[in-house]
Amino acid sequence: MTAIGARTRVGGLALAGVGILVAESPEAVRRAWRELPPTVSLVILTAEAAEVLEAEPAAATEPDPSRPLIVVMPR
Repeated sequence: MTAIGARTRVGGLALAGVGILVAESPEAVRRAWRELPPTVSLVILTAEAAEVLEAEPAAATEPDPSRPLIVVMPR
């Protein structure tokens, strides 16, 4: 399980054992998504990070059996 987003939004999840990928800019979000280890089965995204990925031409978050399950945090 890994969380992607701004440090202030995902930092506390580390206390529960969630891996954290701090991404404070759109490019950092894209890079964190591309570099997810193949063993990650659940990704928690901040609402802002989800918006960045949804805006991708080939939507990175479209359902696919090889992609992890995605959960988006409320604002």
